Amino acid sequence: MSSVRTAPRSPSRAHPRPRRLGPGDRLFLTVVVGIPLIALLVFVWLPALASIGLSFTSWDGIGLSGIHWVGLDNYHQILTNYPPFWPAVQHNVIWLLFTALLPAPFGVFLAYQLDRKIRFTRIYQTAIFMPMVLSLAVVGFMWEIIYNPDNGLLNGVIGAVSSGHHIDWLGDPDLNLWAVLVASGWRHAGYIMILYLAGLKGFDPALKEAAALDGANGRQTFLRVVLPAMKPVNIIVLVVTVMESLRAFDIVYVLGGGTGSKPGMEALFSYSYGERTCSAP
Repeated sequence: MSSVRTAPRSPSRAHPRPRRLGPGDRLFLTVVVGIPLIALLVFVWLPALASIGLSFTSWDGIGLSGIHWVGLDNYHQILTNYPPFWPAVQHNVIWLLFTALLPAPFGVFLAYQLDRKIRFTRIYQTAIFMPMVLSLAVVGFMWEIIYNPDNGLLNGVIGAVSSGHHIDWLGDPDLNLWAVLVASGWRHAGYIMILYLAGLKGFDPALKEAAALDGANGRQTFLRVVLPAMKPVNIIVLVVTVMESLRAFDIVYVLGGGTGSKPGMEALFSYSYGERTCSAP
């Protein structure tokens, strides 16, 4: 029985030498990496560091000659002599917990249902995501009409208008914070839905099939296989939720009629130094 000999591979073919970068390659890499890096430093890190430095100074914002070093006096004034600070912190915490516990899981639920390729799924996705296209100010105007105590949609649906017991959703201090949270959460749920739908479209279906072979149903597969595997999407959703909770001002401002000028909106706004100063989240 004859054996077939194979010719040994030449070292050049087995392990090709890496091509050295030429002057054009170095220039291209420098431009591609350098421009975004410079933009990040100039437009993100430099303003952030300047803001931290200015927090230790007294400055009216006009001219660099008016900057005076005051140390920790600004922080001491906020923590001790600024009444709206602690209500604002409390509202931010409530806003964050509400957004993380209700709109975000509801957005995940919507993404799970729409990913099952039901009929008219494109129409449902568009309708649910549409509020995200609108600004928070426009959303505030829309919900102001819905919450109208005299002829608003919500009072009409629950029968408060016909019974004569009008509920002032924005004027009642016990209700207005939650009313604003519902309006904001309605918009936020659509954003979470789109993020998870994008992640589900790129998910490997082989993992779902393996879980089904092990006897897992659809809910167990999503909670124990799909959701943990979508770690990058989960991190993005967490960051977006925190950002939405910390920067929510315009919808509160609109629903409050501008710095709490509507009667009963003092629960979301505080007053200091003889001027109305917003303490909304």
